[in-house]
Amino acid sequence: MSYIDESANVVWQCWPYFDSSFIFGKLISEKKGGQYSITPSGGYSSKQYYLSNTNILVTEFDADDGSFRVVDFAPRFELYDRYHKPIQLFRKIELLSGAPSIKVVCRPMGEYGEKAAEAVVGSNSINFEGLETKVRLTTDIAKTHILNEQDFILTEDKHLVLSWGSPLEAPLKRTFDEFLDRTKEYWRNWIRRSSIPAIYQKEVIRSALLLKLHQYEDTGAIIASGTTSLPEYPNHGRNWDYRYCWIRDSYFTLAALTDLGHFTEAERYSHWIQNIVQNEEGHFQPVYKIDGSKDIVENELDLEGFQGNQPVRIGNDAYTQIQHDVYGQMLLSLVPLFTDLRVFDHSNPPSLDLVHKCLDKIMDVMDSPCAGIWEFRGKMQHHAESYLFHWAGAMGAQKIAKNYNDKKLLEKAQKIQKIASENIEKCYDEKNKLYGQSHENKSANASEFLLVTMNYLGHGDVAKDHVKGLEKFLKTEDNLIYRYRDLDDFGETHSTFLICGFWYAEALANIGEVEKAKEVFESLLKRSNKLGIFSEDICPQDGSQWGNVAQTYSHVGLINTAFKIASQLDKPNFFDS
Repeated sequence: MSYIDESANVVWQCWPYFDSSFIFGKLISEKKGGQYSITPSGGYSSKQYYLSNTNILVTEFDADDGSFRVVDFAPRFELYDRYHKPIQLFRKIELLSGAPSIKVVCRPMGEYGEKAAEAVVGSNSINFEGLETKVRLTTDIAKTHILNEQDFILTEDKHLVLSWGSPLEAPLKRTFDEFLDRTKEYWRNWIRRSSIPAIYQKEVIRSALLLKLHQYEDTGAIIASGTTSLPEYPNHGRNWDYRYCWIRDSYFTLAALTDLGHFTEAERYSHWIQNIVQNEEGHFQPVYKIDGSKDIVENELDLEGFQGNQPVRIGNDAYTQIQHDVYGQMLLSLVPLFTDLRVFDHSNPPSLDLVHKCLDKIMDVMDSPCAGIWEFRGKMQHHAESYLFHWAGAMGAQKIAKNYNDKKLLEKAQKIQKIASENIEKCYDEKNKLYGQSHENKSANASEFLLVTMNYLGHGDVAKDHVKGLEKFLKTEDNLIYRYRDLDDFGETHSTFLICGFWYAEALANIGEVEKAKEVFESLLKRSNKLGIFSEDICPQDGSQWGNVAQTYSHVGLINTAFKIASQLDKPNFFDS
């Protein structure tokens, strides 16, 4: 996955995996981040956009001596009954007018900037050696222009293919044009097969395309974000590595994929979860690597960080935390494997032992405190949302039990549902008429919007009072939502969370306040960048985006909320019955 700025510079690219070292990393290090840029020699203006319904990025430049555009894409299309997705970045420089003077710079790095690649000239390429494997740049630009970082006049279209490992051996221009056409066709066909609501289509399509980019198809895992250490707020140390798969996201991600009609992706994700459940002997971690491995040791790098924000972290110590909500989330993610006829394999059904295992884990931890959904590092509580996911997981287990006519499983799930519900009620704050963060602390917490969106509270007065209570303590004048207002391990929270804003809008739709839900939702949509991409956080003072980007959680929240609003608009009398 590549991140390319408006100067057509690849500021972030990790190869060969999401959590590998960057080979281009100016996003977090100007000094050691390397560079892969295509820019005019003099002054210019630029703009970026995606080709419609694709993940193919275009950067257009307008300079005094002419104009051109750079088309960037990673090949992806069906070939020999499987998807062809080589680890390659294709870049085309298209002349639009005049004779612009441009410069191409390519300086890949290894080991998070500690090792610079050595450029070795080949017959039709530049080979970069000294990294984990050979990186080759195949191009029809004069190699000396790139090696010497010289300006040159663009008189015709030019092509560049950067490859990790296996290089491009086929004819450059012909292969480029073919791969571009087939990749364009792939993305547009994928969108054609998507179920998209009648409203907010542009935003849902872009979010769906971004969600697809964040899935590691070999295992089905979906990462939280492709970047690391972009701060939640300037100079506050909340800089985390999100290039892993969080179990807490699974329920919401599967809901989005199911609404979109992409059952293949949902099935892959469910199978990834199945492997975790089946192979995990101890407690379930909140986060795993894309291959399902457990250790994600957190280290700090000697890099200056995004806009000077340190520390720069790789790995994430959240894997060591105890977060009990993951058991219910795991269970919810398994439900389609047992109940959805589009996914369910009658010839080789999964074992019910997986469901029993999850329920037994829930029962084992029911009375124990945990770090909660926001991963408090120094505080253990009996969190309302943990019990909510116990409750929801038990509901899912009951559906499975009925599908299999398993009375023992049904009774176990019903018992857990009852105990979980009793514990949720212990979090109720009668004075403020809301369900608070935990047994120990009944202050407002945005994760408790889920009590409404996941249908624990229904649609009546209790749910309405609860939403109003959370709104009173957590909402800004601009419809942004804080996670909470308490001090945490790092002090006061300054940024608002986009996913919390989407949960708020979705909860409003649930309780029948559809017009208000639309107002909140549409105000959030305006927070995206020019490409329609969301990060994790919004600064309430100036509206700037912060945190890792693109943030899968934010886009999943957008998709789920759009579908909820659309469904309520289709049922105007739903709350009158």
